[in-house]
Amino acid sequence: MTQLNLSDIEIPLLGIAAWSGTGKTTLLEVLLPALRARGLNVAVIKHAHHDFDVDIPGKDSHRLRKAGAAPMLVASGKRFALMMETPGQEEPCLPTLLDQVLSLSPDLVLIEGFKQWPLPKLELYRDAVGKSLRAFDDPWVRAVATTDEVTLPSGVERLDLDDHGALLDWLVAWPARWRSMAQGPRHE
Repeated sequence: MTQLNLSDIEIPLLGIAAWSGTGKTTLLEVLLPALRARGLNVAVIKHAHHDFDVDIPGKDSHRLRKAGAAPMLVASGKRFALMMETPGQEEPCLPTLLDQVLSLSPDLVLIEGFKQWPLPKLELYRDAVGKSLRAFDDPWVRAVATTDEVTLPSGVERLDLDDHGALLDWLVAWPARWRSMAQGPRHE
C-alpha cells in the first residue's frame, strides 16, 4: 500500500466505511444535493470490488454523479474513471486517485470503500446486515452513524443514521475539523 500523507493534504477527506447492504450510496444520494445546496463542492471516490463500466444508468457511479458528485471517480483493480485502464493492478491506489480529484479543488472529498486506508472515517452501521462494527478495529473511525443501540469505543461520536439533517450538519462541519482529525488515529 502506497503511503498517504494526510498532513500534506489541505482539502478535507472523509472515508465512508460500511459493509455492503448498509446503504452508503442511498445515503450519499440524499446528502450530496444537500451539501451542494450548502455551498460545498463534494467529490466522491468510490472503490468497486469488481470489473465495471462507467455511467450505466442505475449503477452507483451514475447515481452519485446524478446526485451531484463533481467530479465522480470510481475505481476497481481493473480500471478507474476519469477513464484510465490499469491492467495487472490488484487494487486501486488511493493517493493516485486523490491526485486526480484534488487538482480540481473540491471543498470535500468523500472516499467510499477504502476501509483499510489510514484516514478519518464515518462508519455507517446496521446490525441487520449481520457484520461487526469496524470502529473497534479501526482507530481512524471518528463517528458511527447507526439506528441500533451499540456500544462505541471511547472518542467515537454516535450519529443517528436516519437523521439526515444531523448527518448533513456533521458533514458540513467536517472541513473545520479536518486538520485536527487528520493528525492520526484516535487514542483510547
